[in-house]
Amino acid sequence: MTHTHQDHNHQDCDSHHHNHNSEADHTHDSNNYTLILSIALFLLGISLDFIFKPAWFQETPYLRFSVYLLSYILVGYAVWKNAIVQFLKFDFFNEFSLMGIATLGAFILKEYPEGVAVMLFYTVGELFQEAAVNNAKKNIKNLLDVRPTTAFVLRSNGFVALKPEQVIVGDHIQVRVGEKVSLDGELLTDKGSFNTAALTGESKPATYTKGQIVLAGMLNLDQVVRVKVTKKYEDSSLSKILQMVQEATSRKAPSELMIRKFAKIYTPIVFALAVLVILLPYFIFPDYNFNTWFYRALVFLVISCPCALVISIPLGYFGGIGAASRHGILFKGANYLDLMTQLDVVVMDKTGTLTEGVFKVQKVVAVNGDQDQFVSLVAALEKQSTHPIAKAVVAYAPNQLQADNVEEIAGMGLTGSVAGKRLLVGNTKLLTKFSVAYPQELDQIVESLVVVAIDNVYSGHIVVADQVKSDASKAISDLKNAGIKQTVVLSGDKNEITQKVARELGVDIAYGGLLPEQKVAHVQEIKNKYPRAIAFVGDGLNDAPVLALSDVGIAMGGLGSDAAIETADVVIQTDQPSKIATAIAIGKATKKVVFQNISIAFIVKAIVLVLGAGGIATMWEAVFADVGVALLAILNAMRVQWKKYE
Repeated sequence: MTHTHQDHNHQDCDSHHHNHNSEADHTHDSNNYTLILSIALFLLGISLDFIFKPAWFQETPYLRFSVYLLSYILVGYAVWKNAIVQFLKFDFFNEFSLMGIATLGAFILKEYPEGVAVMLFYTVGELFQEAAVNNAKKNIKNLLDVRPTTAFVLRSNGFVALKPEQVIVGDHIQVRVGEKVSLDGELLTDKGSFNTAALTGESKPATYTKGQIVLAGMLNLDQVVRVKVTKKYEDSSLSKILQMVQEATSRKAPSELMIRKFAKIYTPIVFALAVLVILLPYFIFPDYNFNTWFYRALVFLVISCPCALVISIPLGYFGGIGAASRHGILFKGANYLDLMTQLDVVVMDKTGTLTEGVFKVQKVVAVNGDQDQFVSLVAALEKQSTHPIAKAVVAYAPNQLQADNVEEIAGMGLTGSVAGKRLLVGNTKLLTKFSVAYPQELDQIVESLVVVAIDNVYSGHIVVADQVKSDASKAISDLKNAGIKQTVVLSGDKNEITQKVARELGVDIAYGGLLPEQKVAHVQEIKNKYPRAIAFVGDGLNDAPVLALSDVGIAMGGLGSDAAIETADVVIQTDQPSKIATAIAIGKATKKVVFQNISIAFIVKAIVLVLGAGGIATMWEAVFADVGVALLAILNAMRVQWKKYE
C-alpha cells in the first residue's frame, strides 16, 4: 500500500490546514461516490452476464464492453495515474503497473469482469487502510491552534483586539484571567500568577512580579494583568517552539511500507515469468500456438496481481489500530505500529506523564501529634491565598476554621490568628524572619514545604507535591519486561524532584531543569547512541519539538496540550503511562498477524500461479482465490482486535 496518505507528515500549526482538511474530505467523498458507481456498474454487468442473461446484452458486445469499461475507468483511474507518475520517475516495476497491465490483458482477452474485479479488490483494500488512519484521526481532537489568536492592545480609546502579528514592540497589552499571554513582554502589574507548564513543564504555577518577563503561551491564573511587549510575535518563545516542531518534523524520514519494497522485487519477476510463459513453450512443444500461450501469459499476469496480498496488509493494521483505540490508544498511521516493535529506548517527560500535574498533600508532621487539628489551623490561614499549594492544604483539611488579622509577607507566607493562637504559615524564610528555630533537616526536603509556627514556636510542617500516577511504577516495569533497553526521564521541573521521582519508579536515567532545546539535544544524543527506534512520551507544548524528533512521539491526550497531541504519532487518551507497554504489545501482535496474512496470501498465490501457467486455473479461480485469502485475512485481523493486552 503506497498511497500518499500512508506517509504521515506532521502538519504545522498554520490555519490553512482547516482549508486543506475540508478539501481532503471533499476528495474523499468523491472517491467514495466513484467507487459506489463502479461497484453498481460491475454488479449490473455480472447480473446481466451470468444471472439474467438477456439476449440483447449478449448480442451487443459494445454495450457489454461499455458497462465494464466505465466501471473499470471509475475504479482504475487512480491506479493508472500512479503507474504513469512512477513511470515518469523511471520506476517501471511496481504494483500499479502490474495491476494496470494485468487488467488491460483481461480486457484484451474479453474477460472484462475479471479485469474490473481485480481493480475493485485493490481499491477496497486501499479504503480499509485509509479508514484505519481516518478512524484514529477522528478520535483525536482537531488541532485548536495553541497560539493565542487575539491580543488586547492599549490604544487612545481603550483596549483594542488585534492579531498578535500586528502588535509592535513597546505596545501595552492586557491579559485577562484564563487567557494565554499573546506575546513576550515585561509585566507592568505589581504581580501575577501564571501556569507555565505548557512552556517549561514546571508543575508549579509561577508568581511573577512587576518588571519580570512573561512569555507568550503562559496562562494567566488569578487577575487581569498588563504587559509591555518586548519581542515581535515571530521572535516569541512560543513561535520558536512551534518552529522547532516543524524543523524536527522535517527530519523524519517517511516510512517506506513493506509492500513497496516487496513489489520492487516481485513485479519484475512476474513480468519476466509472463514473457517466459509466451516464449519457452516455443522451444518445448512442437504444436506451439502463440495465441494459446499469450492467453496463458495474460491469465498468469491477472493471477499474479497482488491484490489479496495488498488487502491483507491494511486489514492487519486496521485490526491493530482498532484494538489500540479500544484501549484508549490512537495511532495516526499504520507505520507507527511497526515502529513500536523496534523500540530500544523510551524517553518520558515527568509532569503530566508520570505524575498527575496536580498538587496534593503528601505528608503532615504535627509536633503535638493531632494532625487533623494542625491541618485545620493551617488551612484557616491558607484560605486567604490563591496559591496552588495553599489550595491543596485547604482541600486536605477536615474542618473549616476562621482566621483573623491575616497578613501576607511577600515571597514568604502568611501570618494571622486562629482560635486565639498566632500562626506563621509559609516557607523557612518566614520562620527565620520571626526568629523561630526549626529542625535543619527541613532544608533538605526537595518538595514544596509549608512550615508552621504557633505562638512563635515551630509546630510542624506539611509536604505538598505533585503526585506520581498510580500506574507509573507498573509502566516502567512493563516497559522493561517488553524488552526496552533504557528508560529516561527529561523534565523542566527541579532536578532534585526529577531525580527523586526517577529513583522511586526505577527509571534508568533522569535529567531535570531542562529547557525545550535541551530536551531536543538529549533526544538527539540518545538517537545517535541507539541504532533502532526511540519513543518520547510527553504532554506539554514544550514537548512538541521532541515528540516530532523522536521516531515515535507519544502524547498524553487527556490533559495534554493540543500542540503535543497534534505533533505526536500516538496519543494515549487515558493519560495512563502503563498504556505505552500496551501499545508495544499491540504493535507486536499486529506485526505477527500481518506476517501471517502475507504468508497465507503468498502461498495461495504461488499455487494458483503454477496452475495458471499450466492452463489449469482461469482468471475466475484467481479472483476467488483472492476472495478466500481476503476472508482469511479479515478473520485473522479480527483476532488482533479482541485479544487481551493487559
